[in-house]
Amino acid sequence: MSEISDLIYQVDDNPSNKESFYAAMQHVLASFVGIITPTLIIGGVLGLGSEIPYLISMALMVSGVGTIIQAKRPMGIGAGMICVQGTSFAFLSSVLAAGFIAKANGGGPDEILSLIFSVCLLGAFVEIAVSQFLVKLKRVITPVVTGTVITIIGISLIKVGFTDLAGGQWLLTNKPEFFASFENLFLGVLVMGTIIVAHKYGNQWVRLSSIIIGMTLGMAAAMMMGKVNFSAISQVDSIISIPVPFKYGLSFDIAAFIPIALIYLITAIETSGDITANCMISKQPIKGESYLKRIKQGILGDGVNSLIAGVFNTFPNTTFSQNNGVIQLTGIASRYIGVWIGGILIVVGLFPHIGALFRAVPNSVLGGATLIMFGTVAIAGIKILMHVELNRKNMLILAVSFGIGLGVLLVPDVINTVAANIGGDLGAIIKSIFGSPITASGLTVVLLTLFLGEYPEKYNPIIQDFPIEEELSK
Repeated sequence: MSEISDLIYQVDDNPSNKESFYAAMQHVLASFVGIITPTLIIGGVLGLGSEIPYLISMALMVSGVGTIIQAKRPMGIGAGMICVQGTSFAFLSSVLAAGFIAKANGGGPDEILSLIFSVCLLGAFVEIAVSQFLVKLKRVITPVVTGTVITIIGISLIKVGFTDLAGGQWLLTNKPEFFASFENLFLGVLVMGTIIVAHKYGNQWVRLSSIIIGMTLGMAAAMMMGKVNFSAISQVDSIISIPVPFKYGLSFDIAAFIPIALIYLITAIETSGDITANCMISKQPIKGESYLKRIKQGILGDGVNSLIAGVFNTFPNTTFSQNNGVIQLTGIASRYIGVWIGGILIVVGLFPHIGALFRAVPNSVLGGATLIMFGTVAIAGIKILMHVELNRKNMLILAVSFGIGLGVLLVPDVINTVAANIGGDLGAIIKSIFGSPITASGLTVVLLTLFLGEYPEKYNPIIQDFPIEEELSK
């Protein structure tokens, strides 16, 4: 099979309504929990209580609008690809820090959300500005940088997927005796195995529906085992959620704004990596002017979508990684699917009972699917790095960047301890920036690329001491 035949539909192909709906539903299933989880975490930590259902609805609706913008590329805003939008976990610590500032000043839920959404709205202009200068940063957007960022994104997410497969982070934290139980592992492996078998099957419709088939079978098994909790549906009070611009008002605090502005800079690098992986999987160029233009417009789309998010009472939007894995599994890269995804998310957000039904999917069922998708993201990064010349400079950059990124992932207590010892706003900023392996490795690879510059290679031990091609020819 040739490489191009791995795709059933190319970026500009327009599938039938039936195929589009199936493909879009799989993207929604893959990203739904990721879209609402930051809102659940922020709402729970800051004690927002009754506001959480409304905030979840707004997160879904704005995610839908942003995904449509990325797909349709109106006025040159958006990558023109399937770029599902949602809040990056990189924003969590800085958003929580802003909320605690408002809380320390005696503010209630309205004042907390007013400050958070105001500084997030202003911070969106930082990412919009970065997108306009991106073409001038050709030295930074290199295969070494994008390959490193994509690989670390995938590796970081694999941890999340594997945790979900075993039952989820909440279970690990609150009821560790039930974590990695036989039932949870069985459900996760069942979903994973079903997707693998469906993907191997020669029928196009079976491959297209592999994720839905796997998760449906897993959900059915979970219901028979009594592992599905539908109580969230009965807890929803309102029938419909109406978006209200600036519902909580506007306010500002410079100490809350600076960390969020810095995270916008970092997530621009993350988005460039996600879009590069999307280009690879979708058989689009990953170098040249058309590639840089797509990256520029994609980051601009993230910035504009975050601006919309601030207006309509939800948290910043960035491009999700897991949907690249869905494209790889289904073989559908059509940007028109992005419009369908956005429409489904808007409807789910508008009617909160539907969203509550999606929330009933057990973590282990979701983990069985997302583990494969996250692994695909990491492989996309490795494929980029395979084309990088391993000279002295690049080997040093990769070694240090992966060392720091994986170090933060495996031993997070280092950054947490440093931030706690420094304390204050500076400690919070350090934790916001370096507490994520993606941002830590991303900043490292960019700074090293700029610092080391170009220098001649007098000796390449890999080529000169190990003449691989000559030995293979024998």
